[in-house]
Amino acid sequence: MRALRYVALAGLLAAAGTAAAAPVTYKLDPGHTMVLFSWNHFGFSNPSANLGQVDGTLVYDEAAPTKSTVEATLPLTGLDTFVPKLDEHMKSADFLDAAKYPNVTFKSTKVTEAGKGKLKVTGDLTVHGVTKPVTLDVSFYGAGKAPQQMGGGEQVGFEAKGSIKRSEFNIGYGIPMVSDEVKLKIVAAFLKK
Repeated sequence: MRALRYVALAGLLAAAGTAAAAPVTYKLDPGHTMVLFSWNHFGFSNPSANLGQVDGTLVYDEAAPTKSTVEATLPLTGLDTFVPKLDEHMKSADFLDAAKYPNVTFKSTKVTEAGKGKLKVTGDLTVHGVTKPVTLDVSFYGAGKAPQQMGGGEQVGFEAKGSIKRSEFNIGYGIPMVSDEVKLKIVAAFLKK
């Protein structure tokens, strides 16, 4: 009888361990996410813009973060340079050509550990109809129950940084006066589905 109890207890613990280690699907919280990019302008300033209205999904495996995946769609209707005329120019055929290519997308292809609470996330970034691999340096903010004002559900948060060369995406207008390198900073919150 005692052996049967141990077998049952071991089975419950194994099931609990498996449940705790299962990947969890999260939906991007656009109200608590910023996708910022910045560039150098004539060597005098470093303007920045936000790509709002982001939609995305994270499948996060806390026990094995390298098995996690992330996908995001960033509609250019959410582009905000904080200067309305510049918004128009950035959406024009000179730069992003939003009429022809209305979305920027990212889909992860590989996740590797890069130290405690840090990951390198490589994925396919599509901008201006061109898809190129990009690697982002990701820092884990934390996980837990969100405040009631945010729905009270489980939440995880990350910050990611990286850079791209816009010429690789066939966006060459103004180079070198407007820098080819574009720096990326993403602050993202995800809520459990």
